Amino acid sequence: MTRLSCALIAAALLFGASARPAAAIKQFQDEWMKLYVEDNSNEDFVKAAEEAKCFICHQGKKKSNHNPYGEHLEELLSKKDKKDVEKIVKSIKAVAELKSDGDGSPTYAELIAEGKLPGGTLEEAKEEPKKD
Repeated sequence: MTRLSCALIAAALLFGASARPAAAIKQFQDEWMKLYVEDNSNEDFVKAAEEAKCFICHQGKKKSNHNPYGEHLEELLSKKDKKDVEKIVKSIKAVAELKSDGDGSPTYAELIAEGKLPGGTLEEAKEEPKKD
């Protein structure tokens, strides 16, 4: 079992494994922006995050599609959590510690610190997800 799998299992146990798929929830975006954008001095990152909006977690035209970052958050949050600010913040911080693309890749927090959106570029996020 990889470190990523262990971290995801631990986070699911910590926050309850009963989370349902999350649609674009304004409260989730608001808390993300408070954590990573409000006091960020990187103007390019702030602009990218403000332009990306829902695409920070979602991909393509349907808001039921998530990029990898959003998939991790979806495992921890559901619509019923939209008023639970503490759980939202804990979930965002938990996902930040996960590797963005498996072993050897930077964490989502490291990507954000580098001024990159955690789910990829806005252009990538606007593309429809590839069917398996």
